[in-house]
Amino acid sequence: MAHHYFLNRITNLWAGIMLSSLLCLGFSGCSSSRHVPEGQFLLDKVSIMVPDSVRGLDKEELLTYLRQQPNHKMLWATKFRLGIYNMSGRDTTKWYNRWVRRLGEPPVIYDTLLTRESASQLQKALTNKGYLHSSVTVDTVADHRKRKMTVNYHLDPGKPHVIENIEYKFANDTLKELIMRDSLHFVVRKGDRLDRATLDIQRDIITNYLRNHGYYGFAKELVTFNADTTTGSLDVDLTMTVRPPYQRPNSTDQIKTHEVYIVRNVYYVTDFDASNPDSPLIDARRDTVRYKDISVIYGEKRYLRPSVLYDNCFIRAGSEYRQRDVDRTYQALSRLSILKFINVRFRQVAEADGIGFLDAYILLTPAKSQSFAIEVEGTNSEGDLGAALSLSYAHRNIGKGSETLTTKVRGAYESLSGNLDGLLHHRYMEYSLDLGINFPKFKAPFLHEAFKRNINATTELHLSMTYQERPEYTRIISNAGWSYKWQERFSRNRHIFTPIDINYVYLPESTYNFIDQIAPDNPLLRYSYEDHFIMRMGYTFYHSNKRPDAPWRRGRQRDIYTVRANAEIAGNLLYALSNIFDYQAGHHENPYKVFGIHYSQYFKVEGDFGYLHVFDSRNSLAAHFGLGIGYPYGNSSILPFEKRFYGGGANGVRGWDVRTLGPGSYPGSNSVSDFINQCGDIRIDMSVEYRAKLFWVFELGAFIDAGNIWTIHNYPNQKGGMFHFNSFYKQIALAYGLGLRMDFSYFMLRFDLGMKAHNPAMGAEPWPLIHPRWKRDSSFHFSIGYPF
Repeated sequence: MAHHYFLNRITNLWAGIMLSSLLCLGFSGCSSSRHVPEGQFLLDKVSIMVPDSVRGLDKEELLTYLRQQPNHKMLWATKFRLGIYNMSGRDTTKWYNRWVRRLGEPPVIYDTLLTRESASQLQKALTNKGYLHSSVTVDTVADHRKRKMTVNYHLDPGKPHVIENIEYKFANDTLKELIMRDSLHFVVRKGDRLDRATLDIQRDIITNYLRNHGYYGFAKELVTFNADTTTGSLDVDLTMTVRPPYQRPNSTDQIKTHEVYIVRNVYYVTDFDASNPDSPLIDARRDTVRYKDISVIYGEKRYLRPSVLYDNCFIRAGSEYRQRDVDRTYQALSRLSILKFINVRFRQVAEADGIGFLDAYILLTPAKSQSFAIEVEGTNSEGDLGAALSLSYAHRNIGKGSETLTTKVRGAYESLSGNLDGLLHHRYMEYSLDLGINFPKFKAPFLHEAFKRNINATTELHLSMTYQERPEYTRIISNAGWSYKWQERFSRNRHIFTPIDINYVYLPESTYNFIDQIAPDNPLLRYSYEDHFIMRMGYTFYHSNKRPDAPWRRGRQRDIYTVRANAEIAGNLLYALSNIFDYQAGHHENPYKVFGIHYSQYFKVEGDFGYLHVFDSRNSLAAHFGLGIGYPYGNSSILPFEKRFYGGGANGVRGWDVRTLGPGSYPGSNSVSDFINQCGDIRIDMSVEYRAKLFWVFELGAFIDAGNIWTIHNYPNQKGGMFHFNSFYKQIALAYGLGLRMDFSYFMLRFDLGMKAHNPAMGAEPWPLIHPRWKRDSSFHFSIGYPF
């Protein structure tokens, strides 16, 4: 009862917040000029108008050049935050008025000076894009009664200037030959519009290319462009010049800009004081160790082995300076959790025959190697109250190779139905131990060292064991696995490969005939309380087109997508070995066993596609499609319970509570047995969600979900759950709802209220959308993060 009371209170609170938000939406449309001073105007609308014949101008990007824009609109119609601000009174000495104003957004007052500056910035932007004879005019429409102003910027770009010829001039023949060797990657080409952004990109390409071929001192400023135009003509003769060497004014730097540099020595300084960057890099009193072609200068502690430092360094003595080697070194060392700060410096040490020599200093500052944490938590699992205490320990350098050891010991007590009687005598205890070791290296035999260094993978070993005591049984759940994680250097792909993962469930004791009593003819429920063994291999792939934020990118990335795929297979190796030594078994009725325990054999694949379209800084539309299938074979007739799919919940079809949807048209009754039965071998999920930022940390979500789960076979305890191609679409469940989110940047709290729209369960109202009933059709969800 306590659980349901708590849930009802949360649901009522959520509904109250949503109702208040809707009232604010309605209110924001009224009296929007309430706090606009007399004689001034609220900047109500701003538009940029470009002739239809002009292509290649992004209005979204052009808006970033405006010095003044109207208050933000939610759903492109309602100025929600302005409405919140207008709910405040004029007396700012009252705390309520100040608080409401902080939540809202003050009215944007029309400013003629900022409007003229905006027009000037738009003109410059057009010029930079090659429209040298463009013009920008502004017209304003004032509504004196409502004290609102509309501003329209009319852009007349004219015809763009086009590159007719390109000429290249170089300081010497060596640079000419080297740069033109990479000319296929030039982005400035004949026939293109004269766009300054494209010219700047080409300067970056040439600079990066030279800095990756030994030219340590070369700078972007040495590449210039000169555009020669003829009066009355739109053709441009473009000259790209690589300027001769020069000495920066008032600079004592002796680095030559047009000279190739060779790395002479590579030094590691392992105890660099980041708070004193001027401290000497080499001190003869400190311990220096030579390992292959690097020198390691230790402080008081040798906390990292020289071999580890060598493996994570891509700057090689005797080779030309390459900026990409420096970047790869930063990337590799940043994976070592024992390091707090990393800095790479170069010093010129000699020069001979037009070649300079550099010494590389890789400066490291260690972090704290060990940490402890104690956590106390309260639990509420379906009304069962309890408490837990956990102790965590982490060592970030357990083997002097930045190996990270993590351990967690947890003890918990959970009473039944909130009953705390017999706390010291009843068997409601649970103890668990988690152990993990992370190696910042690809740990595997028979692989070449160069491959291990280049892939930059981490190797993870994890072990866990949980001991559960209940009045009816004692259960031990143990897990062990070995996996590799890596990310490709020149793409946004991530990989996880798990060559082996073992899950073992063991019931050393139970009350007499316990399993037969709770599950006389339910294989799913029996499986959950019987000894079982899973040995699997898996692979996960993740890809996203999201690009990192950069200060030179004015326009936001409007379309972002992610792809995740996972595949796993279990039991094949054990089945092959079993088939060799025991050919008489190996079918569903008489399965093979290992250590006297039936092991599972199956394969499972699933994938998810997510898409996000960003309308502006405060409005976006997200979509998701997920598909999964698992198939038992050989030694198994059914998938392990923990590997089956389930429907409903905060990340599924949100009109249903978790594990209460499906499979297919199966009618659930919320009993324990139905909870076990409401899982399947196939899942389909589809969602569309509109997201709008409200005020402070609050965000609104409106969503439509669809999907269900199905079984591969016609199991007797899951009537109506089997997948059929000619009818599965009729069993797609539909839901709709609203959500309120609190985005604290580092984490998000999510409150979603879903309502059933189409219910495929046998005996249920098929279209609750037409005949809704709150108690029957609503489901409240609390979760962390976005659903997809």
